[in-house]
Amino acid sequence: MPDEQVSDRILTIPNLVTFVRLLGVGVFWWVLLVEENIGLAAGLIFLIGWTDWIDGYLARRLDQVSKLGTALDPIADRLMIASAVIGGMIADVVPLVIGVGLIARELFMGLVTLRLFFKSAATLEVRYLGKVATFILYGAIPLFYLAAIDFLGAITAPLAWVSGVVGLVMYWYVAFQYVGDAKKALAEVRSASSPEES
Repeated sequence: MPDEQVSDRILTIPNLVTFVRLLGVGVFWWVLLVEENIGLAAGLIFLIGWTDWIDGYLARRLDQVSKLGTALDPIADRLMIASAVIGGMIADVVPLVIGVGLIARELFMGLVTLRLFFKSAATLEVRYLGKVATFILYGAIPLFYLAAIDFLGAITAPLAWVSGVVGLVMYWYVAFQYVGDAKKALAEVRSASSPEES
């Protein structure tokens, strides 16, 4: 999206939705660790994940795309996924192979993003496949939570494993696509900083 369509506004409807999502992460931790309510925690993951689509839609629909929103939206995504995965491993409902795979991917992408930042390169544009993978994982992780509930386990456990493995593989595939994007961005920085031939 062109820069002129991105505003510096802070108080926008999409940004308010994103702020609510961030607050929801704190509520999730309270429900999971203090209330020990696995079912409600799963519901919060679904709800917060669904609002990821809402704030982006509202930003485009209302012409309220902002720099703050563009920065906060992926942070809210990653914070919720990380919380759901780490909290799930603490509560012993998310399998370690899924949880560690997701955390490793987030750390990997964090390093890529930091490298771009310190090299003053352009930020990576979100890939559609990455959004699809995130959507699948937002379904898979709470399914693992629901699988821990006795009467739901037989139904949700197979669905959780299938969607979890598919989502994780897609997530890593997109990560390597982002590495290619990062290399191009860094090459552009090097090209712009090198002296022009006379």
